[in-house]
Amino acid sequence: MTVTADQLRTDFPEFADTTAYPDSGVNLWLGLAAVTLPEDLWGAWWVIGQELFACHHLVLAAQASEDVADGNTPGEVTGATSAKAVDKVSVSYDPSTVSLTDGGFWNMSRYGIQFLQFARMIGAGGRQF
Repeated sequence: MTVTADQLRTDFPEFADTTAYPDSGVNLWLGLAAVTLPEDLWGAWWVIGQELFACHHLVLAAQASEDVADGNTPGEVTGATSAKAVDKVSVSYDPSTVSLTDGGFWNMSRYGIQFLQFARMIGAGGRQF
């Protein structure tokens, strides 16, 4: 079963805003997921795999749109925030505590991390990367 934009939005309501996440973008990534992820390997996990694949790419696309709005180059890779200071307030994060070893590109969103974790669990990790 190929996932529809409506199904993705039902399962992941954080993507319900069709202005921020237009059907064209959702369908693009769902379509790519459907032809990239082998259904015979994913089995009962195929739908969630397609959805997580698409959500990951939608997050990255939204970040690129924010870059443009801020006057920056879209798609520029900067990595996870490890420290930030404004006046006397600072915050830092340790992305290694939530990222997967050798996750690379998939560590750039929580959806990508979930996707890669599931791909590794079902043993399909090496086939679509």
